[in-house]
Amino acid sequence: MKKMLKLVNCIKQVPGVSELPWDPRTGRLKRNLAAGMINPACRHALEAALELKNRHGAEITVITMGPDIAEEVLREALAMGADRAVLISDPKIAGSDTLVTSQVLARAIKKACPDFDLVLCGCHTSDSETAQVGPQMVEELRIPGVSHVDQLELKDRLLRLQRLSDNFVETIEMELPGLVTVTTQHYTPRYVPLAGLQDAFGETEITRLTLDDLELDESLTGAKGSPTRILKVFSPVTEKENTVLKGSARKIVQQLFNQFDDKIGGAIGKDIKNYQ
Repeated sequence: MKKMLKLVNCIKQVPGVSELPWDPRTGRLKRNLAAGMINPACRHALEAALELKNRHGAEITVITMGPDIAEEVLREALAMGADRAVLISDPKIAGSDTLVTSQVLARAIKKACPDFDLVLCGCHTSDSETAQVGPQMVEELRIPGVSHVDQLELKDRLLRLQRLSDNFVETIEMELPGLVTVTTQHYTPRYVPLAGLQDAFGETEITRLTLDDLELDESLTGAKGSPTRILKVFSPVTEKENTVLKGSARKIVQQLFNQFDDKIGGAIGKDIKNYQ
């Protein structure tokens, strides 16, 4: 009898606002002050898993790490078609950097789905953009991994992956078990069906794990166990300079050539002085 494919999606709840509420003293994000959503790249990775499930048959376990409010994104993932959900929630892990986060997630995967075949993650998160957790989990789980994957196909136990790297399309083959991080280029997330919402908020239970459940040393997790130190947090400011050109159309075009010929020529790849 063929073994059912076991997929794990690691997802993250991120603030759904443009102005992120950072604590200037600690450098931590005040997650309780912003409306949360599934990180966009994680949604694309979940869609990739759902398409594998539709084609090959699979069980999808979604895992997230965060406060109790992060249960919302797990419910949404269940509504989209995931089968099981795991929430890692413990005040002791607050302030964990990417290294500790990858260790905690890897331990949770081993506990909740020890016979997994493929772990799928978003290639980066909108609230930090480090792209580190997926590759670090590869080391923790001691499995092969490929990052920034655009498309993937599965045949038996062989996964064929495609990604764009340095303007070249790479095709990579990887035997399972393994881990991939998925970009936002190909897999468009599906809408949540009404029947899915009913199932997600119905009988489906969410498994909750703490540090004690994962048998992790408290001193090696959270802010205390994180080697990363945030020295300063600030929002970049974009300033625009407007230039008003007056006169006839011919005069305005001549002013454009005089003031911006290098920039315009660089954009179109031609020396516009030859066309004056």
